[in-house]
Amino acid sequence: MHATGIGPRPIRTKLLNQNVCTAKAGIHRVDLGDRAGMTRSEQEGARCDTVTVGREMTSAASERHLARMAEEVPNPISRRSFMGAGAASAVAASSTGAAAPSDRVNLGMIGVGGRGRSLLRGIGGLPDVHVSYICDADQASLERALQTLAEGGKPQPRTTHDMRHLFDDPGVDAVVVATPDHWHAPATILACDAGKDVYVEKPPSHNIREGRLMLDAARRNSRIVQVGTQSRSRPSTRKGIEIAHSGALGDVLMAKAWNVQLRKNIGHKPNSPVPKGVDYETWLGPAPWIPFNENRFHYNWHWHWHFGTGDAGNDGAHQLDIARWALGVDFPESASGMGAKIFFDDDQQTPDTMNVTFQYGGKAMIWEMRIWNAYGMEEQDNGVAVYGTDASIQIGRWNGRWGYKLYDNKGKLVEHNDADDESDDHMRNFIECVRTRELPAADIATGHLSAIHCHLANIVSRTGRTLAFDQETETIVGDPHANLYVKRAYRTHWSTPKGA
Repeated sequence: MHATGIGPRPIRTKLLNQNVCTAKAGIHRVDLGDRAGMTRSEQEGARCDTVTVGREMTSAASERHLARMAEEVPNPISRRSFMGAGAASAVAASSTGAAAPSDRVNLGMIGVGGRGRSLLRGIGGLPDVHVSYICDADQASLERALQTLAEGGKPQPRTTHDMRHLFDDPGVDAVVVATPDHWHAPATILACDAGKDVYVEKPPSHNIREGRLMLDAARRNSRIVQVGTQSRSRPSTRKGIEIAHSGALGDVLMAKAWNVQLRKNIGHKPNSPVPKGVDYETWLGPAPWIPFNENRFHYNWHWHWHFGTGDAGNDGAHQLDIARWALGVDFPESASGMGAKIFFDDDQQTPDTMNVTFQYGGKAMIWEMRIWNAYGMEEQDNGVAVYGTDASIQIGRWNGRWGYKLYDNKGKLVEHNDADDESDDHMRNFIECVRTRELPAADIATGHLSAIHCHLANIVSRTGRTLAFDQETETIVGDPHANLYVKRAYRTHWSTPKGA
């Protein structure tokens, strides 16, 4: 199946008959009406129409409407927050309204290291998905990925070190981006501009500005972009959020997200020659050139600002997303607190300790991180607590089993949902949205909002200052030094995002 295959086209505003907005399990679609009898070219042209819901709206209003539905929160979204370049009404504008010519979705995998191979194993269990291409700058990772597919009895895909081969292939419907963080936005933007849908690992961006460019690219090309925050598709997490939003906790005024676990000391290593089989120029991509170092390569890139976002962007991307969702907030007004490296004596640059508070008028969210404790907190290493005036709820994983715990106003446990429901629902949701053009569970607009919190926590730690955030410009008010971290420096490279 080549589900879409259209490149960038002008966005047109058009009132269509029988526009119906439906919601099921937090996934939303705008029906473009009956297209029976249309030619293929007519269907493709109709994909780029901005859709209205009930009456003709501006594209920005439609964007906010769909975003609020996905978030299931009462807060208005800012005027600019969900506008893309051209700002079509989310991905609904690209629906064909007709059955695909084939039931199979052809995927390209970009990045098949540890996380990429984990996703590959899950994708292998989806009978209607075919992995037709895999891409990685490390030949050893490519070979391990091929072995993973062979062990699952799957056909061998084509391989490449250059992701542009996937973008140029009309037989690839969508791509999965599981690269280091610094490649997430460039790869996603290029894929959207090539007419591909995208599943991108968390955090979606390396910095705040890149997140906005990703959202703009998704909207102007009418692409599905799903962020890999799997909790958005986990039934027990969704049930916990439903309780938080139901009024059962009273007025929900605060949430806390934490990451308390024991990471390893990575030690100190000198720069070294690039290993055989590694295309280091491609691995660096648009990031400024620095020498190869094993402590900045496989997985340990997380802990270096050049390539990663620390554990705030790694594990914290999940917990901050859940906490923000439960609290029912979008942009923070301010971020304050601390972040520092106070335990490890090694090559890591990013903090091992953080305590950051985000404020939203009458609500607040706390982010706490200690990656040098083996004992966790509240009987879990990564979790979320949501505090209301009458009760509280914790959402997370106990003894390796996902669920939630509900407490009454005396602190007594009244319900423990021990669902243990981790599954491939999130990838399944993405594949279904590639077909149906429904807004995915973790749409890039939602992912961008949550990632802003990861990035602000890091900026607090790097500047040591309280930050006032301007949601209209997505910059920090009156602080040129802090604003240096809203973006990043790039080298001249074919993947450098335009407008960055």
